[in-house]
Amino acid sequence: MASKMKKGGDERLIKKYPNRRLYDTQTSAYVTLSDIKNLVMSSEPFKVLDAKTDEDLTRSILLQIILEEESCGMPVFSTQMLQQVIRFYGHSMQSLMGNHLEKTMQSFMDIHNKLSEQSQGMATGVPGSDAWAQMMHLQNPFMQNLMGSYMDQSKDLFLKMQEQMQKSSNLFPGFPFAKTPANPAKES
Repeated sequence: MASKMKKGGDERLIKKYPNRRLYDTQTSAYVTLSDIKNLVMSSEPFKVLDAKTDEDLTRSILLQIILEEESCGMPVFSTQMLQQVIRFYGHSMQSLMGNHLEKTMQSFMDIHNKLSEQSQGMATGVPGSDAWAQMMHLQNPFMQNLMGSYMDQSKDLFLKMQEQMQKSSNLFPGFPFAKTPANPAKES
């Protein structure tokens, strides 16, 4: 049974049964979406497979977790952002958009990790300090502003790239480019 416990190296294998229950083959116990979220939060590699067909359901489960998180508390995605993402499905730039979002998220994580490392270095010299507590309290709005600025720059760069591709579309005569509106905010 040890060979079935993990699949693809040291990935944890979770099986989803027709009754919608999730079974962790490593711990031999049923788990919830909250447990799967904890695996994500602890950066533990895992894969969710349909118990009958072995179809990979990992993305579907991750999307369910995102939906739950977006439904309660403070959502990450605005309605406008979700609408923009939906508009890219089936668009000639869909794969480029996916790559762009993935690289943007990786850049954000790199910035976040660097800030965390630097803040931990500051904490070692000043345990329990009021100044430290204030800095940690301000980190969330700071990160939100930093991410907003980064996303605005990324959006501008993406729009410029799309304009350049439209201008040079005579090089690719059969390639469909959607017209970029002069003011995307008035598009609705």
